[in-house]
Amino acid sequence: MSQTANSPGIAPVWLTAFLDFPAEQFEREVAFWRAVTATTLSPSRGPTGEFATLVPADGDAFLRVQRLGDGPARVHLDVHRVGREFEIRQSPGGFVFCEVGEGESVRPKPVAWAGGHTSLVDQICLDIPAGRFDEECAFWAEETGWEVRATSRPELRFLVRPAGIPLRILLQRLDEQDGPMRAHLDLASTDRAAETRRHVGLGASVVSTGTNWTVLRDPTGLTYCVTDRNPETGLLG
Repeated sequence: MSQTANSPGIAPVWLTAFLDFPAEQFEREVAFWRAVTATTLSPSRGPTGEFATLVPADGDAFLRVQRLGDGPARVHLDVHRVGREFEIRQSPGGFVFCEVGEGESVRPKPVAWAGGHTSLVDQICLDIPAGRFDEECAFWAEETGWEVRATSRPELRFLVRPAGIPLRILLQRLDEQDGPMRAHLDLASTDRAAETRRHVGLGASVVSTGTNWTVLRDPTGLTYCVTDRNPETGLLG
């Protein structure tokens, strides 16, 4: 798999997050994430029917599911570019992602829930061992052509998402010096407490609570976060 950066000037036009689930957990996980995101499931596709799309009520799809032959549940990213042929790649730290052709174009609106709050899956967080952090930040800045910015927390940086792209990319430096690189999804919500209660009611469990985020596990153990960020802008405050 290639680790070279993309040719300059070919910026992503869309991002898709894939939720990859083991076969024995697939149906349960898909049902949970459909409820979390208020989406419907497309017809299956692929040689063995292993792929499907979570279709939003408005806008274009940016979440898909894959039934794995083996291995644990995980998240991977598809980077869409005009004129790009399909290619499986990996970052210097070993995070596997796909380069694909141009995709959809209309970012869905946040979902309104009973009680009045809204939420939206809007971010993929790359969890990076400390020894790879600077290298990965440089790689993803070159890969996307997006500016890297610091946050108020030294372990977090983000790429400035162009208007219309459905997912932000957050880069998180882990406490561990080395080890496997991985990723998780984040939701933005106007009422984190209400959104967390909704997820727990669907079968998730709370792992920990921070200043602006709550870490949860879905029913089969995949970790993700609900945050206080604005679902419209992706920003705090």
